[in-house]
Amino acid sequence: QVRLVESGGGLVQPGGSLRLSCAASGIIFRLNTMQWHRQAPGKQRELVASITSGGSTNYADSVKGRFTISRDNAKNTVYLQMNSLKPEDTAVYYCYLRSRYVWGQGTQVTVSS
Repeated sequence: QVRLVESGGGLVQPGGSLRLSCAASGIIFRLNTMQWHRQAPGKQRELVASITSGGSTNYADSVKGRFTISRDNAKNTVYLQMNSLKPEDTAVYYCYLRSRYVWGQGTQVTVSS
């Protein structure tokens, strides 16, 4: 059974940083593209960042230069390092396994003073 478990969300002040983690099980992790999405209240879920099995990355324009996606295949984990956070980054962040259409449970990120 495929399972994705996110962690690392929380409350942070504008300009602060957080690192999200997503631990995967039930798949050959190193062969899969992994993604982070987010959904803010009243808005559609949007793709934030993705990383392929070869390590190529893509980012939404709104987070380029501030967020970094990475992966540790030995730990079956994908990360999202978020720096220079803004109030508009407030959302529930979800890990997504594209090949199996599987979502994690989500982790809340709130950016507020």
